[in-house]
Amino acid sequence: MEITELKEQLKRQIIQFLNLTDLTPADITDDEPLFGDGLGLDSIDSLELVVLLKREYGITIQDPREGRKILVDVNTLAAYIEEHGKK
Repeated sequence: MEITELKEQLKRQIIQFLNLTDLTPADITDDEPLFGDGLGLDSIDSLELVVLLKREYGITIQDPREGRKILVDVNTLAAYIEEHGKK
């Protein structure tokens, strides 16, 4: 899968898994922070994203410090999935 396709898929999955029904993939930019002033996700959402990565891409994140480095924005998520996800 091309990185552009992966980013679009991630945006759709974030919206679906986190029930962000008021957003569309076009509303989320690739470099927009997922937490804080960006998309505004919280700690519960981060747990949901960890479950998403495990279920959809076979990636297990156990160390919270690792999670903070991965769950930055769509760009970092896609890059991590490309490198570590199941093929």
